[in-house]
Amino acid sequence: MSLRSRFSIAVTAGALAVSALAVPAAAADDWDGAASTSHQSQNPNQGQGQSHTDQRLSRGVVTASSLALRSAPNRGGQIIRWAERGEVVSIFCRTNGQNVQGDRQWYLLTDGTWAWGSARYIRVLGTAPRWC
Repeated sequence: MSLRSRFSIAVTAGALAVSALAVPAAAADDWDGAASTSHQSQNPNQGQGQSHTDQRLSRGVVTASSLALRSAPNRGGQIIRWAERGEVVSIFCRTNGQNVQGDRQWYLLTDGTWAWGSARYIRVLGTAPRWC
């Protein structure tokens, strides 16, 4: 196989990977439209006062000094962004992933982009998130 063929295959694979990462973030805008507006207007210190449209989301607070939010529920996932200690996050659901200091649960967060955070470093406020 020539170098030119290998290069074009690598470029195509890279473009496909980038588009696959962008799709969940774009989908969040369409899916979460009405709920995100009312959810963001709430007082972060309120525990149980969520409106009916927000019942599918849970909330949590970051306990690590800085937490990497990733593209997959494991430490090998690409870092999408960093969350700082005390940041209140919206949790869509939970799943089992890579074990982080004895905790296999990861939360799918919906704050602007879809990203996974280890449950080891996120304290849930109120009700536990549903399973994905």
